[in-house]
Amino acid sequence: MSLERTLTVRVERISRQTPEILAFELTHPWGRALPGYEAGAHIDVHMPGGFSRQYSLARAPSGTGSYVIGVKREHASRGGSASMHERVREGDLIAISAPRNTFPLRAEARRHLLLAGGIGMTPLLAMAQALAARGADFTLCVFARSEEHLAFAEALYAPALAPHLKLHLDQGDATQRIDLRALLADRAPDTHLYVCGPGGFMQAVREAAAHWPEDALHTEYFAAPTGTAAATTGLPFTLKLARRGIEVPVAADQTAVDALHEVGIDIPVSCQQGLCGTCVVEGDGDGAEHRDFCLTGTERRTKVALCCSRAKGPDLVLQL
Repeated sequence: MSLERTLTVRVERISRQTPEILAFELTHPWGRALPGYEAGAHIDVHMPGGFSRQYSLARAPSGTGSYVIGVKREHASRGGSASMHERVREGDLIAISAPRNTFPLRAEARRHLLLAGGIGMTPLLAMAQALAARGADFTLCVFARSEEHLAFAEALYAPALAPHLKLHLDQGDATQRIDLRALLADRAPDTHLYVCGPGGFMQAVREAAAHWPEDALHTEYFAAPTGTAAATTGLPFTLKLARRGIEVPVAADQTAVDALHEVGIDIPVSCQQGLCGTCVVEGDGDGAEHRDFCLTGTERRTKVALCCSRAKGPDLVLQL
């Protein structure tokens, strides 16, 4: 696995947002500015126990004095969220990656519709704050179980965001609940839709927005949806590296990233599920069997996520 450069940050503040969600504010140990980012970006957090997880930055960039992430304690945790909740304390030093963004606001959009399910609100909160700061046309729809389970409520109810907020509470008054099919039935021209949340929520939105143009729908998943093909299943194929003029075989039970690493070609990876975009490279996207969840339809014509995608035929050309 490729190792990327990491940054050391201090856990400046930990605040409880809901019974299951903690917010962590991260700062430079010596008070310096942290690397800049755009709304929608995420970081890898390397935590006690050897775990590494991706978390979205939950605040619009403003001088990069600190980063804020929200971490939900998952009952079926594989160790990551449990480590953050139980072992990380204020004042601790932890390692993170520099911010990366595969979920940006689209410059071509005239209107933005942001749909957030539960902890999936973190990147969309940063987007909403960025849009409000520049006076853009947007609506932020937040879906939560109850007021008690609404994270970052203070930021949501702030004067800049409150006029743009629509709140759906499962345990609230039925009159305030949002009907996804009605909400997404008609798409205003040049409107782009951004969605992040649990798998069931993502699927419900995708079904309600099935008639929207693919390039107007932007998603960020916590994990690969259940039932999707494993990256290591498929027929063997050959990677043709155009710039190097060499060919690299990929076995039926091997990923393209692993095949390249075996011959000494370094491809950074992180999530290894096609979610984060770390391993995306330029290539003949039309010749790829795409299994990622981070590229748009247009991007897939010229880019490939190597951690999970394979070739449609006997070979796949990459600009490497």
